[in-house]
Amino acid sequence: MRKLKKEYIEKSGRELAAICARVADDTKAEDLIVLDVRGKASFTDYFILMSGRSTRHVQGLAEAIENELRSKRVSSKHSEGLREGIWVLLDFNDVVVHIFYKDKRKFYDLEGLWHDAPRIELAELLA
Repeated sequence: MRKLKKEYIEKSGRELAAICARVADDTKAEDLIVLDVRGKASFTDYFILMSGRSTRHVQGLAEAIENELRSKRVSSKHSEGLREGIWVLLDFNDVVVHIFYKDKRKFYDLEGLWHDAPRIELAELLA
């Protein structure tokens, strides 16, 4: 197995979240939100929520994020939903990415479920 590149060994969850958010933004994700769930969830530090315009767009967003992190030798611990393209979950330990087909995001309402988690402004995260 290849070792993680030196510059990514010490990346914090926030820095990985920034990479994911940048790729999502570059790939035209809609309604991109980053939630800081440190102290509220035991399994991760950040949620990144976004929507895609179609199932193919959802799949493309997931593939772009995975490819970007894989190029840095960071791979997802777990992923699911890529084949269907309705709700894709990518688990990078400190960061969990949720990519929804736009109509399904309202139904699952993760923003409502985690309403007490602080939102991180995209401009602040990417600065």
